[in-house]
Amino acid sequence: MSINICRDNQDPFYRYKMPPIISKIEGRGNGIKTAVVNNADVARALARPPMYVTKFFGLELGAQTSVNEATDRYMVNGAHDASKLQDLLDIFINKFVLCKACKNPETDIVITKDQMLYRDCKACGKRSPIDLSHKLSGVILKNPPASVGKKGSSGGKKGKKDRKDKDKDKIDDADDAENGERSDDELTKRIAAEAFSLPPVQATHGDEDDDDDDWAVDTSEEAVRARVKELEGQVGAFVIGDDDEPDGNDVYSQLGIWILEQPTKPNNVEVFKKIKDLGIENKHRTLQVLAQTLFDKDILTQIKDRVPLLKKLMTGDNHEKAFLGGTERFIGREHPELISSIPKILHQYYSYDIISEDAILKWGSRASKKYVDKEISKKVRKAAQPFLTWLEEAESEDESEVEGDADDSE
Repeated sequence: MSINICRDNQDPFYRYKMPPIISKIEGRGNGIKTAVVNNADVARALARPPMYVTKFFGLELGAQTSVNEATDRYMVNGAHDASKLQDLLDIFINKFVLCKACKNPETDIVITKDQMLYRDCKACGKRSPIDLSHKLSGVILKNPPASVGKKGSSGGKKGKKDRKDKDKDKIDDADDAENGERSDDELTKRIAAEAFSLPPVQATHGDEDDDDDDWAVDTSEEAVRARVKELEGQVGAFVIGDDDEPDGNDVYSQLGIWILEQPTKPNNVEVFKKIKDLGIENKHRTLQVLAQTLFDKDILTQIKDRVPLLKKLMTGDNHEKAFLGGTERFIGREHPELISSIPKILHQYYSYDIISEDAILKWGSRASKKYVDKEISKKVRKAAQPFLTWLEEAESEDESEVEGDADDSE
């Protein structure tokens, strides 16, 4: 027996079919698990890797999963009946399979060079953005479909080749069929448009030509120092010195002052232009300034808009470390009421692939007095512990899956 991939479509002649979910409860007590018996067949009908479906179930249910493609074993911790999983599969299909324009499931996942995700419809030619706020999007970016990761194909982290920007107009039109609805996809479209308009980062050779007319404030050395002194009473020093850049803090202060003095927060393109004008687009301490000035008490609703800018500037381990240090300083000194929200903030950094798992775990391993007082640093890390623990458990799970695959292949 087969059912319609889009179950909202009641047409008996609808040609896109899939097998219904078959589940089997195994074990008992704390060790009870649910095996998705025909997960591979369902995933094949959807043209998606079986891991995506299993991971989606785990993320939606808040349960750990195990994936072993060699033995065709796909497990979700806990007892979950087939009808419950089928309802979750409908959500997966809507978010990661169906074209937003024509509702056709004949789509491929495309990963752009800016690490944005789209469903490329082979039926109508439209591209529908995939919501990056869903944790599965991070899984997909780290584990691109085979058709994406191969040499000469359309991108992805593993073996990818840069795409040309000739598809920009096609991507900009992705949500034309949304009938004016405001949604997360509409916001994703706007973020993608911003990402495309950002010029590429290149290593600087010599001084950049500064366009002083673009600055709304006096950037002379004396004026900058006067405003730094004034603003330090509100936000403290923008950057903390280190061995590789002991001097030249004024240029970072100019960036911080400019952002804070704008009537409204400047958009990504405006911020990038100022950074490039100052010649600090490759400097890790630029990220420390941005962490302290791009956000306010509503940071949890603001991170998503800054993803393209931050990912473009985040080019090394020092950049990640500086951004986390700036975040710690921003929260610990200016918004201590946000300390309890640090797990959610870190989760967004991780979900949007701004900060890597290794960088977060290393940051959380010990308190430091570099950015804030030692006691505040301890308090911030203690608040972050639930997310750090979750990351460590997820890492252990992934390692056991890899070991299981290796054992099965022997």
